[in-house]
Amino acid sequence: MLRRIVFDVLIPLEYPDDVLAKALNRLKGVEVVDITITAIERRVETTVITIEGKDLNLKRIREVINKSGSSIQNIDRITAGKRLI
Repeated sequence: MLRRIVFDVLIPLEYPDDVLAKALNRLKGVEVVDITITAIERRVETTVITIEGKDLNLKRIREVINKSGSSIQNIDRITAGKRLI
């Protein structure tokens, strides 16, 4: 059971961060979405997206991120188990 996933994501400046956060938060099992902006460039924001919940679906999360026009650069952390540490 996946409980936490941390992504490095490039988000287009024209796509509002709150819209992406709300779309991710609507997914089954998602309890918390945190988007931290680490840099703003000409056309994109460099962000760290942390998602926590119960039984997260990595495939669905990737689909929502990609549908927004954003680009997953890498996955920094995955936490699985009955509880978070």
